[in-house]
Amino acid sequence: MHTCKNIRDRESGKLRADSFANRIKSNRISQLELSNHKELVSPHKGAINSLQIDLTEGRYLLSAASDASVAVYDVQRPSGYEGNGVISKHSSLFVVDKQHQLGHKYAVSSAIWYPIDTGLFVTGSYDHYVNVWDTNTTQVVVNFKMPGKVYKTAMSTLSTSHMLIAVGTEDVQVRLCDIASGAFAHTLSGHRDGVMTVEWSASSEWILITGGCDGAIRFWDIRRAGCFQVLNQSRTQLGRRPPILKRSVTTKDSSTKVRSAQKKFGNGSGSGQLPIGRLSSKGQLKQKLHPGLLSTQDRATAHYGAVTGLKVIDDGMYLLSAGSDSRLRLWDVESGCDTLVNFETVRLQTSKPIQLATTQNSALVFVPCMRVVKAFDMWSGNVHMVLRGHYESVSSCCFNQQDQELYTGGNDRQILVWSPARSITDEMDEGAPDDQDSWSN
Repeated sequence: MHTCKNIRDRESGKLRADSFANRIKSNRISQLELSNHKELVSPHKGAINSLQIDLTEGRYLLSAASDASVAVYDVQRPSGYEGNGVISKHSSLFVVDKQHQLGHKYAVSSAIWYPIDTGLFVTGSYDHYVNVWDTNTTQVVVNFKMPGKVYKTAMSTLSTSHMLIAVGTEDVQVRLCDIASGAFAHTLSGHRDGVMTVEWSASSEWILITGGCDGAIRFWDIRRAGCFQVLNQSRTQLGRRPPILKRSVTTKDSSTKVRSAQKKFGNGSGSGQLPIGRLSSKGQLKQKLHPGLLSTQDRATAHYGAVTGLKVIDDGMYLLSAGSDSRLRLWDVESGCDTLVNFETVRLQTSKPIQLATTQNSALVFVPCMRVVKAFDMWSGNVHMVLRGHYESVSSCCFNQQDQELYTGGNDRQILVWSPARSITDEMDEGAPDDQDSWSN
C-alpha cells in the first residue's frame, strides 16, 4: 500500500528521487525476515567470528571462523538451485584453512576486505599473525607477527594517504601495520588491558577509535603522540545535539544562540570541561594531556567491563559502543558525551568481540544478543524487530546496503540471510533458471 503511494507521488513529482529511494529501502528493511529464497552454504566447522561484504560492489561476502578457515561467497550469483529454482544456493567460491601452506593455525577472529578493491583481504588470528591475502591466487602477500592473540583488524575506508591496518590484540598496545612497507608504522600506548575492538572514523582518515578490556574508549590522531580523547560514562547530554540554525555563520545573533544552546545541552553533568586535546577558547592555550600523565580524564571508562563492540555512525558524528556489562551506549563524538539513549535491556556475549551493523542513514542498528539479533531504533533505543533463527549465540552482523540484506553468523557455524519479505508466488513467476538464456548471466 505504502509502496504504491510512493510510486504515485514520484510519478506526480511530489517526491524527489532520493527521497523515493530512501522510502523504498526503509520499507524493505522493515520487512526483514529469514530468507525463503537464498541460502549460504557454510563450509566452516567452527563458530563464525567475522563477516564483511565488500564495499565496492556489495557482492562478495568474506567470513572467518574458529576452525582457522576463511571463505568468500558471491551473494548475487548462485552456485545452484533447489525447490524447482525457488531457493538459490550460494556455496563458497574458495576456502583457505589449516591445510593451506600459509593458512592460520588457530581461530581466525577477524577478516576484512581491502577498502577499495576486492583483490586483497586481511585476516587476524589467535595464532598471533595478521595476514594480507591476494584474492586471485589465495596466497599471502605480507604478514605481521603480533605479541598476542589478534581480536580485531580495521582499515580506513576514507584513506588516500596511507595503507594502515589497525590491530587490536590481547596486548595493551594498538599496532598500525603498513601494507606498503610490510612493517609496523605506529604503536599506540594508553590502554591498561587488551584491546578488543578498533574502528576508524567515518569523517577523517587519521582518527582511530579503540575499545579495551579496561572499559576505556580512546580516540587517536595517528599523526600525533598520545590519545586526544577518552570517553567518560559520567559525562552526559540529553539526546541529539541541537540543530545548527540557518545562516548562523553570517548572523551574529543566531550564532550566539547556537553557542548558548550547545553550552546548555552539550554536557548534562554541568562540568563544562573540554574533551582531552581540545583547546580553550579563552585565556592561554592549554597543553594537550598525554596518557602518561596522572589524570582523572585519562582513567575514565565508558563501560563497567570490556568494550566488546564499536560502530561509527555513517556521518561520523556519533559512536555506538557495546560492553561486557550488557550495555549499549550512543556517544556524541564532538562533545564526548553519552547521549543517554535508553536502549532496551540486552544480554551480550562477554567472551569475545561482537560485530554490530547499521542500516541506510543509520536508522536501525543490529546487535547480536545471544541467540537472537535485535534491531534497535538508533535514536529512541526501542526494539524495532527481533530476528530468531540461530541455535547458538550470534557474534557477527553484516548489513548489505545495496540489497538491503542482513547476514549473521554464530556459534552454530551457520551464516543466515535475512532479506525483505518475498512470497513464493513471486519466485515462481520469475521462472526457473533453466528457462533463461546463458549469455545474460
